[in-house]
Amino acid sequence: MSEHLEVSFPGGKRVDVRVREFVIPTDQSLKGGGEASAPEPFDLFLSSMAACAGIYALNFCTSRDLATEGLALSLDWDRDPANPLAASVHYQLRLPAGFPDKYRASILKSIELCAVKKHIQNPPSFEILVVE
Repeated sequence: MSEHLEVSFPGGKRVDVRVREFVIPTDQSLKGGGEASAPEPFDLFLSSMAACAGIYALNFCTSRDLATEGLALSLDWDRDPANPLAASVHYQLRLPAGFPDKYRASILKSIELCAVKKHIQNPPSFEILVVE
């Protein structure tokens, strides 16, 4: 299965990505020479990890008819100052009031199945070509 995304450059430091019927705008911060009109690409990378973990937690609850009111998830990205490419990801999951104790370990295991995380752990190969 293949995914095809198209990138366009609408001006300034903005870069838009079309994926299926959606256009995802990005921009650079004011410090990076942009207008800060949209998230930076790295923000979307982090957001994809958080959203993926979140959908796995949500699906876990809804598939078992468990309440989701109060369900919350946050992600912290801690970069190593000595090596900017080294980082630690920390998720914090807040369970709804009355969440059954018997499911605590299982919901964490379900979040471990996040496809974005799995692709980071098993990175794809990259090829960059110039086309005419």
